Amino acid sequence: MTRPLWLTGDPEADALLERDPFALLIGMLLDQQVAMETAFAGPAKIEQRLGSIAPEAIAAADPEAFAELCRTPPAVHRYPGSMAGRVQEVARAVVHRYDGDVTAIWTDADGATPDAATVLSRLKALAGFGDQKARIFLALLGKQRGVTPAGWRETAGAYGEEGSRRSIADVTDADSLLQVRATKQAAKAAARAAKG
Repeated sequence: MTRPLWLTGDPEADALLERDPFALLIGMLLDQQVAMETAFAGPAKIEQRLGSIAPEAIAAADPEAFAELCRTPPAVHRYPGSMAGRVQEVARAVVHRYDGDVTAIWTDADGATPDAATVLSRLKALAGFGDQKARIFLALLGKQRGVTPAGWRETAGAYGEEGSRRSIADVTDADSLLQVRATKQAAKAAARAAKG
């Protein structure tokens, strides 16, 4: 079951994420060291400035020009230069490994859905997708986009738990965004306290 996405609070940015799974993947890539809603608004900025969010267009863009596009205020990310490179690297991977079809990461050529471990492995092979980010994206696909490969909740770990408020996978409105943010802040505070 898919649900209308509310990840940024901006109806146009959220509509892009809802209709374009590559934009959603890039939003997840950008979700580090910036507010979640800022990260997921990044694809809309790229589309407005480049004229496309297609992986082929991003992969083919001149790297310096693309970095400048990401740097233009308001910047796509806090670290626009390095993130521009990662966005292009992910776009190239989608073009070369999946013929430009990002959904092929979670759908096999015959239209069947591979198991969750396979999807997780494919996500982790992308630039900027470590284990945690890949599990969160798997949870986002399962909870909000109707992509439910066998074993997805278990493979996503705590991020796949029903009713949790741990990550962007659980953001459905302004209130849940605040709850997720509070959970993240509490986890960071506990980690700092544990370090002494």
